[in-house]
Amino acid sequence: MGLKCGIVGLPNVGKSTLFNSLSTGKAEAANFPFCTIEPNVGVVTVPDERLSELEKLVNPEKVIPTVIEFVDIAGLVKGASKGEGLGNQFLANIREVDAIVHVVRCFDDGNVVHVEGRVDPIADKEVIDAELQLKDLDSVEKRISKVVKQAKSGDKESKKALDLLEKIKTHLESGQNIRTMEMSQEDKKLVDEFFLLTNKPVLYVANISEEDLGSENEYVKKLRENVEEGAKVISLCASLESQISELGDEEEKKMFLEEYGLKESGLDKLIRTSYDLLNLITYFTAGKKEVRAWTIQKGFKAPQAAGVIHSDFEKGFIRAEVIKYNDYINYKSENACKEAGKLGVEGKEYVVLDGDIMHFRFNV
Repeated sequence: MGLKCGIVGLPNVGKSTLFNSLSTGKAEAANFPFCTIEPNVGVVTVPDERLSELEKLVNPEKVIPTVIEFVDIAGLVKGASKGEGLGNQFLANIREVDAIVHVVRCFDDGNVVHVEGRVDPIADKEVIDAELQLKDLDSVEKRISKVVKQAKSGDKESKKALDLLEKIKTHLESGQNIRTMEMSQEDKKLVDEFFLLTNKPVLYVANISEEDLGSENEYVKKLRENVEEGAKVISLCASLESQISELGDEEEKKMFLEEYGLKESGLDKLIRTSYDLLNLITYFTAGKKEVRAWTIQKGFKAPQAAGVIHSDFEKGFIRAEVIKYNDYINYKSENACKEAGKLGVEGKEYVVLDGDIMHFRFNV
């Protein structure tokens, strides 16, 4: 599954510094707006200790982790919905991502210019919210003008779409994001087809100073209090993460983190939280050729999970052989799990769980 998160925020909040830390591809970080003009893309692995443990036991020829694609998108300013700054590019790029990583400045530094001349995370958040809402409102109004005639002619599907679009319009006009709107499952499916920006899940990243590591400053507290229900908030220091990313040795990184009293890097936390935000889980395949992590939606049944490997696996699915991760670790091998009765044979209705180690049987 291709998973793409867009890193957004006002200019000079630390977006490109954060992206540079995430990826070997470097975005130009500069102390002025719009230094990221074309979206920069980097693919990073999802940290998962289970993959390393399986590697030790299986000793495969190669190990393939699951990944997330991060896109560093040009900074946004007031009026972007009407084309101000690089607004049109920004809005086109953000349509293509699965989730939004919204970086918010939560530190004071007179040497780093703020585009609005002040540090106010709530106001910053509201600027971007408003611009995305305005763009969605424009999209919704255009859709309404297209379906209204068909709805008046008695077309049931058009009438249903029109009623939903009118509700969405009212919701946006009240200054709310579409993801906060109460909808039936049927309506949610229809809304997904509209590709609205404020319907995307969002993770807020509070960019703090090194001095505030290990505690929440007042800016972060205010941000946490003002995000909508269901949104996630994490804090990290982008400049520190940039230093960590330049350390080549894992042991060196570990010692660096310990100096700051950190158990893991903020980037690892960001990657995992982005993964969780989209309701994703990991299952594994393990053999001498490769040990591999696969990304699926939580709730996928065995044939759907098989289809992530290859569509033929889903079409010709017969059964899945499943070993729980903890059992594999305890018994050390597939054969030992079989002998202990820890290998389950599952059919088409089996719901795959996070950490399952799977082998699929299928007809070609």
